[in-house]
Amino acid sequence: MTSTTSAIRLENITPANFDAATGIRVRPDQEHAVSPVMQSLAEAYVHPEGVAWPRLIVDGDRPVGFLMAFLDIDWRGDGTLFRSGLWRLNIDAREQGRGYGRFAVASVADEVRRRGGRELYVTWHPGPDGPEGFYLGLGFRPTGETSGGQTVGVLELEPEREADGRRA
Repeated sequence: MTSTTSAIRLENITPANFDAATGIRVRPDQEHAVSPVMQSLAEAYVHPEGVAWPRLIVDGDRPVGFLMAFLDIDWRGDGTLFRSGLWRLNIDAREQGRGYGRFAVASVADEVRRRGGRELYVTWHPGPDGPEGFYLGLGFRPTGETSGGQTVGVLELEPEREADGRRA
């Protein structure tokens, strides 16, 4: 990574950084596997408040990516199963391979854990040009399910540790 981890942070999407967020572009060969930021922000707008969690990934003063989590989504639509996870991950084509994707996944895991969740879900485009290797390398395992033709994966989350090192 080109900078220290402490300089990397998530920012809420605001009028001040909206253009930077919508300017995030993945590589052309990845465009079929992830929706553009503008579509993600539109989807966040139409979902009930608190479900979508869109954030700009910033390193220093430089926008490097975008993520959107889903928090407590009614997965089956019948009130029997609620899940949280990573909905979208767009790392700018010029910024890939520098650890920003790992930072994004860890940040979403922290937020889900903070809210009491013990599992982090993600879906990915299957095939050799998709991000399966990335997610498997982070410890996600396929659930055997698909959603919209995409593979569903889950990562078991360790409980938060308290200040004295014990698990909460």
